[in-house]
Amino acid sequence: MKRNKIENAVCVPGLRICLADSTHTAGRGTYERQGYIYSSLAGLLQLIPQEKGFLVEVHSSNEQSIVPVPGNIVTAEVITINRRFAKCQIKCIGDTVLTRPYRGVLRKEDIRATEKDRVEVYDSVRPGDIILARVLPINEVQSYQLSTAENELGVVIAHSEAGISMVPVSWTEMQCPKTYHKEKRKVAKVVPE
Repeated sequence: MKRNKIENAVCVPGLRICLADSTHTAGRGTYERQGYIYSSLAGLLQLIPQEKGFLVEVHSSNEQSIVPVPGNIVTAEVITINRRFAKCQIKCIGDTVLTRPYRGVLRKEDIRATEKDRVEVYDSVRPGDIILARVLPINEVQSYQLSTAENELGVVIAHSEAGISMVPVSWTEMQCPKTYHKEKRKVAKVVPE
């Protein structure tokens, strides 16, 4: 890759920039997939000299143009559910609050790591719940596939029918502190930083 020709080139999300090899490493605003470095946001390409080669970064004047990439942890709101999946709106990627949400789908088989055939969507998430999920490799063009099949992922905020924020009482239940009514959820084990 010739540095002077490619430096400050305009990138868009998903643009394949170069090979991910011993001289080119994915940095901020990029990700590596199947041996190539791709842009994860719209901006200008920067090659930062390292000891061995270059760190490939994309810098944007508006960092909000970030898009979810496979492996990202996202915060999403559950919008609708049915027997096979839950439709979600991705509100944050990591610590970055998005200016516009992205569509996500949490499929029944991606809710838990074990006993996948016994999972019920209604017993795991409900409309209005806020979840932490991992972005899976993209299969559909219109939405991102999400997974809560890790202990740290799942429902983090839920409201009871009385409109009160519920508290987790186990891995599978949350309880309303006012009415003491319990509801089933796939509860996230939130790890303090």
